[in-house]
Amino acid sequence: MSTRWRFAVPVVCLLAGLLLATTHTVSDGGQIRGSEAPRLVDLVREAQRAVDGLGGQRDGLAAQIDATHGAAFGPALTAIESRAGELTGEAGLDAVRGPGVTVTLTDARRDADGRFTRDASPDDLVVHQQDIQAVLNALWGAGAEAIALQDQRLIATSAPRCVGNTLLLDGRTYSPPYTVTAIGDPTALSAALAADPQIRLYKQYVIRFGLGYTEQSADDLELPGYSRPVRMRYARPAGPLVY
Repeated sequence: MSTRWRFAVPVVCLLAGLLLATTHTVSDGGQIRGSEAPRLVDLVREAQRAVDGLGGQRDGLAAQIDATHGAAFGPALTAIESRAGELTGEAGLDAVRGPGVTVTLTDARRDADGRFTRDASPDDLVVHQQDIQAVLNALWGAGAEAIALQDQRLIATSAPRCVGNTLLLDGRTYSPPYTVTAIGDPTALSAALAADPQIRLYKQYVIRFGLGYTEQSADDLELPGYSRPVRMRYARPAGPLVY
């Protein structure tokens, strides 16, 4: 056994040396199994350096713009933002709370047999846009601080419209009863409603055809602020006129 090991060890060492020499020659002193990971890491680092450089350039340009124009327009922008904040209440964007009046209008109801009044036309039995608008105009004219129709606060651009027997307001459709809530002096608001000729005519239809009208004063009402985007829209020409 010792004689075999005596000859085997030198042979193994010779083969190992030959393998190492061959590997060195093939790889030319480098690695045979190169890894792509270091290359990917280098690319990521290079991209990060480019991003950092562009970020610094951006910050420098922004600072240059602020230094050039900020001194001239900064105070003006601050004043405009401050003024806009002061006008949110007048524009109807803030919630309002106080005494006021609630008016409810509703279509005529059928009798026990499911019929309406015999001498009435269909138009006599429903609430029209002109009826709702009469209530709104009377309340605004009496100095109402804020008005809501159904669950929406009304502002300068609000335009309630009746489509059939439903109400369309800011893209939402409502069915009767229609509720108008106004905050202001209850006595003045009620007096304006009583004096309006259009509302007096409507009340005659209430008696004759069974339309609904209720009016209630309250010491504490709360109206939400207008929550939809405030955008001004202007008419635009559709194209050249054709004669």
